[in-house]
Amino acid sequence: MLKIIIDQNLCCGSARCIDICPEKAISLVDGKAVLDESKCDFDGICIPACPKGAIDYEDEYKDVGCGF
Repeated sequence: MLKIIIDQNLCCGSARCIDICPEKAISLVDGKAVLDESKCDFDGICIPACPKGAIDYEDEYKDVGCGF
């Protein structure tokens, strides 16, 4: 299963991801976006909404494989 992650170091708190999320699965905490996985349907529409690229799918296979 794909998982969405928010890099707190990159998040600028623009709230664009909050505005676009139909499930209301993202909120701002201390000026940073936080995902509530229990509400998220993992469709990824929040990913391109982030102006800083702080949201992405978790790459659980990044260190596995033959390097291609």
